Amino acid sequence: TRGNHGQSLAFASKIHDLACHIVVPFGSSAEKNELMKALGAKVIIHGKDFNEAFEHAQALAAEDSAAHLVPSFDERLVQGVASYGLELLRACPDLDTVYVPIGLGSGICGTLAARAALDHGCEVVGVISQGALAYKLSLEAGKVVEAPVTTRNADGLAVRVPDARALALISKHVDRTVVVTDEEVEHAMASIFRSTHNVAEGAGAAGYAGLLRERERLHGKTAAFVLCGGNVDTCVFAPILTKAAAGRL
Repeated sequence: TRGNHGQSLAFASKIHDLACHIVVPFGSSAEKNELMKALGAKVIIHGKDFNEAFEHAQALAAEDSAAHLVPSFDERLVQGVASYGLELLRACPDLDTVYVPIGLGSGICGTLAARAALDHGCEVVGVISQGALAYKLSLEAGKVVEAPVTTRNADGLAVRVPDARALALISKHVDRTVVVTDEEVEHAMASIFRSTHNVAEGAGAAGYAGLLRERERLHGKTAAFVLCGGNVDTCVFAPILTKAAAGRL
């Protein structure tokens, strides 16, 4: 996990008095890690990216017969995150387009499920980081394709190897995808904070970055984006706001 999923597991484990071990890659948000620890989880740092961390979690689970590996993409997880898609689409019956970041895929699959459940007519556009192109390349190839991760600020999208189940659903149901740069994500993070005082991490602001990139084609239409997380460290966010205030974003 890079944050949201791990925090939810730590929270649930604390409520039910269960031991919870969470594997995160090096470079993960220090503040996210501290929050998971505060909720009672043991945080294990391993691997250079999400996929190496997940592989280590699999190995740890295999060593302990009493351990239960909670997957990062799962039907029940998709059902849970689909709730925000239901809320959004019910609140906006005339919505034309919604932009959803693609990390491992649960968020966009949940939004696609919500659209189908409500028979809503909006477009669902997946937003992919220029520094994590695995899903873009996989959608183009029609199969899982590994790609290196170089994004500096959208760690929630930093997936090197797509999930095959998520890829199949996205390929079948998404209307299109749009790729955004780290600079566009930083601009979106600063713009969201300046306009609404909501804090968005890089992945959380990626949907807005995608919307801004396609603003010309949205003329006269109603669009939305999913702000899927606010897990950004102070040391990361502060320089972005400073650059924005100086007019460098």
